[in-house]
Amino acid sequence: MKSNNCFQSLLLLMLLIANVPGSVAQSDSLAKIPFEGQDQGWQNGSDRRDSALLQTKYVSGSVLVDANATYSFANPVDHTVVGSTALARNNEMEVSCVAIGGDFSFEGARGRIMTQFGTRSTVVPRNDLSPYRGQYSMANMYRYISEAYGGYHFNCMYGINVDVGMFMSYIGLNSYYQVENWEYQASFTSDNTPWFFNGLRIQIYPCKTLKIEPWIINGWQSYGMFNDMPGFGGNITWSPNENVKVLTNNYYGSDAAGYLGRHRFHSDNSFLGRYYHDKKSKGISQAACSFTFDIGDESGDGVNGFHSDAVRGPAQFFVSKMVYHRLWFYHNKIAWTIGGGLMNNPGRYLVLYPTGDASPLPNPYNPTITEGTHPYSANPGDYFSGWDWSTNLCWMPNQSIEFRIEYVRRGSSVPYFAGAGGVTSPTGYTTTPLPPNWSPDLTTTESRVIFAMLFRL
Repeated sequence: MKSNNCFQSLLLLMLLIANVPGSVAQSDSLAKIPFEGQDQGWQNGSDRRDSALLQTKYVSGSVLVDANATYSFANPVDHTVVGSTALARNNEMEVSCVAIGGDFSFEGARGRIMTQFGTRSTVVPRNDLSPYRGQYSMANMYRYISEAYGGYHFNCMYGINVDVGMFMSYIGLNSYYQVENWEYQASFTSDNTPWFFNGLRIQIYPCKTLKIEPWIINGWQSYGMFNDMPGFGGNITWSPNENVKVLTNNYYGSDAAGYLGRHRFHSDNSFLGRYYHDKKSKGISQAACSFTFDIGDESGDGVNGFHSDAVRGPAQFFVSKMVYHRLWFYHNKIAWTIGGGLMNNPGRYLVLYPTGDASPLPNPYNPTITEGTHPYSANPGDYFSGWDWSTNLCWMPNQSIEFRIEYVRRGSSVPYFAGAGGVTSPTGYTTTPLPPNWSPDLTTTESRVIFAMLFRL
């Protein structure tokens, strides 16, 4: 009986795509909902709310405010945070992200639009070199949009969504929105992998517990295309029950601007497990952990993947992992998280450039960045490894507000983080002329405390 129903659903989908007269989508009352009945609010990278307040028949609205104050023990003179997509300013208050929008649907047609204001609108896309190519300032035209896509939902199997536009990435486990994450400052594994993609995705739910999602996109966290080849990838998520989630993301593309023969492969794999759950407990109410492992490489046009070669070039690859553990207390109103990770990235092709420059090219040729005067070396053979650990305490009085205090300690094999001298000028201001012998003050370790307020409606 199940196989016949599946065959009928596939036939219906073919009729819909072919636009055969008389073929219509199933009614909403007959639609099957993937992962229905599963409590996934505990998962890192997921919405912890059990309901949306701004909900109507056709629109589900969303408002997010992410504000923080971070104190760096290095106390850099220019207050600039380097090596982070979550933070921009040291030792002061900042509005990291204000996002307004929501989901829209009508008889199968669907779309999502979320704006993006605050420091993240500059911090996140700063490593995208695709605006170099051709005319028009893509960095500016897309900067204030975090998500914008439209598509169609087919009531086949447990649903098929076909979406075109800009959508969130799952590589690195964490969500783009901090209110959904266990930690505020993401580990190297997450912070050095994409937060968004621009292109086409198809979400296929063949059964209640499985999602298969192929992508055809412009490139690796890029608004445009670096060369003449799009990026290809996909996500597989399996959640056999509400206490287990396993996912893998895999990507292949050509993302080194101007190097048509250089190709990148990346595999991202995570496991999340909740091993204790007691809703009624005033003590520990939940306990869960997550494990993530990433591996990938670039090869061709002067680099040689995982092994150095005298002819093909030096090794250029990426290996990282991160582990986190979280405990919830008092009916999930309080949570404590601890964890961290390691990263090794010879060639530095994924490292966030720490001095404000988007590439080793002279600043006048960079259409996306105005700050910074000393490019960070990211040439074949340049070595980089890093480590980090953090712990935080969260208070969540209701599902729409969270207050978080977090301690972060990070280190690197080469000078990378902002020291007391900062990365801008001797005074910390961009208007100060630079002495000939001045250079950014970079250190191999950093420690900071983050205070964050996360609002979601």
